[in-house]
Amino acid sequence: MRAVVSVIGKDMVGILAKVSTECANANMNVLEVSQTLLQDMFAMIMLIDITKGNVSLSEFADHMESVGKDCGLNIHVMHEDIFNSMHKI
Repeated sequence: MRAVVSVIGKDMVGILAKVSTECANANMNVLEVSQTLLQDMFAMIMLIDITKGNVSLSEFADHMESVGKDCGLNIHVMHEDIFNSMHKI
């Protein structure tokens, strides 16, 4: 099973490190990362493997939202199936 993590906010040092560390702490492996800078705004999408996670996806999503708020970022986590359903034409 996989999930999509999106991160948007003002660019600062350590965003990728912070988010990937939180994934590692939850035993969720980062499979793919795409990131870009739009002037001073940072945007990233990660695909993570949640199969061996040590917390539920819901708990992880809530935790990541809290981490984002603490850092001034908008972090959203959703199951890959929901993400794909939302983006079908």
